[in-house]
Amino acid sequence: MTRIPHETSGEPNPLRALTLDRLRRRTSMKWRTYPADVLPLWVAEMDVPLAEPVVRAVTDALDLGDTGYPAGTAYAEALAAFAEKRWNWDGLAVERTAIVPDVMLGVVEMIELVTGHGDPVVVNPPVYPPFYQFVAHMDRRVVEAPLGADGRLDLGVLEETFRQAVADGGRAAYLLCSPHNPTGAVHTAEELSAVASLAERYGVRVVADEIHAPLVVGGTDFVPYLSVPGAERGLSLMSASKAWNLAGLKAALAIAGPGAAADLARMPEEVGHGPSHVGIIAHTAALRDGVAWLDALLTGLDSNRRLLADLLAEHLPAIRYRPGDATYLAWLDCRGLGLGDDPADVFLHRGRVALNSGLPFGTGGAGHVRLNLAASPEVITEAVRRTAAALR
Repeated sequence: MTRIPHETSGEPNPLRALTLDRLRRRTSMKWRTYPADVLPLWVAEMDVPLAEPVVRAVTDALDLGDTGYPAGTAYAEALAAFAEKRWNWDGLAVERTAIVPDVMLGVVEMIELVTGHGDPVVVNPPVYPPFYQFVAHMDRRVVEAPLGADGRLDLGVLEETFRQAVADGGRAAYLLCSPHNPTGAVHTAEELSAVASLAERYGVRVVADEIHAPLVVGGTDFVPYLSVPGAERGLSLMSASKAWNLAGLKAALAIAGPGAAADLARMPEEVGHGPSHVGIIAHTAALRDGVAWLDALLTGLDSNRRLLADLLAEHLPAIRYRPGDATYLAWLDCRGLGLGDDPADVFLHRGRVALNSGLPFGTGGAGHVRLNLAASPEVITEAVRRTAAALR
């Protein structure tokens, strides 16, 4: 599959659009969890204004009073068109989609469809902490297949984990994070094809969280899991939420491969009542008309990755950072600083910089932190300055 690379949009970098004073007027989790003297570079919210097509679509809906219950397939149609143009994938069939409240609640519903109580769900740590929380809450058993030392899928470990997961004859699922959060790894077509082959060999059902799919560096191929040979029985969750900063406007799509259509059809009808109609309007507008804004964001994020690498090399060379090819998150190995298992706690209390602790990300998370790159270059620079000063 050949991805059509994003072009220079001509739009201004949205990461440079807002002042810190204006951002501190926000009332969301990122800006209200810590005191005002803390720089928040933790939870996955971006310091950007919304794309103008999204603002316009939501404003028009409010002006019209169009705030009822969701209907229709406009969201799925917009995502299918985006996928075909962006990833050269024409296999997103609108009739094999369903709206869900958000990606993680969609993950829960998909796992409910293909496993039973107590069944194992395989994850690849270090990985997004809610994978553990949601799976445990739904009375499934988390089984870890850690990433390799290179931060990529370890197919040998994955095969052995699959083999053990189904050894008693029960059902198992594999919750694939693609692109991977927190490392930013973009799985290749070869890796995903191998995953599909292993899943079929062992009867493991794949549920792919692909929420970060639009946030891929130019020149890197994002490969939808359902596009690879052997993935016909897979299920995927996608959303415009992360790429266009729409977490507060709830909406996502569950997508089934041809062999999983009957499974998706069994999803309870009331699940589709959970997404926000205004959220669907916003996500649809983003996918249809917000691509130029997205491309400007991607250019800004790429600059921030290089900036962070340079700053760490100069001021905190003991921190190891391998820039990922996707997401707006940086996974930092701080073990060389000698700060113990939770350096985020030290950075918060000594430097007044809030990062995500690596511990909730599972095996491989100790001694690491996750930093949100979706901020202005000035904020990132100040965060590194504060951290370095605090450790002197």
